[in-house]
Amino acid sequence: MAHAKNHDYHILSPSLWPLLGALMGFIMLFGAVAWMSGGMTMLFGAIEVGGPWLFLIGLVGVLYTMFGWWGETIKENAIGDHTPVVLIGLRYGFILFIMSEVMFFFAWFWSFFKHALYPIHPEGLSPKVDGVFPPAGIETFDPWHLPLINTLILLCSGAAATWAHHALVHGNKRDEIKQGLIIAILLGLLFTVFQAYEYSHAAFGFAGNIYGANFFMATGFHGAHVIIGTIFLFICLLRVYRGHFTPENHLGFEAAAWYWHFVDVVWLFLFASIYIWGQ
Repeated sequence: MAHAKNHDYHILSPSLWPLLGALMGFIMLFGAVAWMSGGMTMLFGAIEVGGPWLFLIGLVGVLYTMFGWWGETIKENAIGDHTPVVLIGLRYGFILFIMSEVMFFFAWFWSFFKHALYPIHPEGLSPKVDGVFPPAGIETFDPWHLPLINTLILLCSGAAATWAHHALVHGNKRDEIKQGLIIAILLGLLFTVFQAYEYSHAAFGFAGNIYGANFFMATGFHGAHVIIGTIFLFICLLRVYRGHFTPENHLGFEAAAWYWHFVDVVWLFLFASIYIWGQ
């Protein structure tokens, strides 16, 4: 009785997941920098790092950490550790995560608009007079073809995810939940396929001009978020088949829906600013 729990908080057991996640994240970042910069020499010239291998090792480690850590979180919820007080903290934490993602994309928009409104001439002449943006020779995408189709695909995917969430909250209609999630996942995959097709037909590259660098960094990171969000929704679909969610307890589903709508909104800003205004 002396050790009986008399509060609503969840006291976590010691875990190696935070340390492992930080270590694998550092290895992934270091490997990516070494890969993209053409190689690095460290430890007094004894070790040379190049190629994608260190990055891939870190990526596999991060994915393993996510699988193990979030799997434990699901188990904690199943045994009742996620009390209403704990759920409030988890919601605040995910909201702060979304806010950090907003600031992440804000950096790419800042860079794009800065160079668009104040372009620098390649020979260092007066940027206001001689600079042009997009740079001379850049053939931009027509926003009213594939980019518009991708916009409609992503919006329809967000609507399907909302339908699934509504079916869960109002009546716990399992068939509709599954159908909505399946449609959202398939449309997310279709968006990724179309974006890969678009990239393969780009008339400009990542290197050599600020337009290409901004375009591929902003849309590429958004594409990565689409892939992550699609996986997020797929995990929710698996959990629906296992009967994990109820109308009163479905924070994982709610977080996935928030994340997916965030991805939708970011794409609308990308479409309006880079594809339409950026021409």
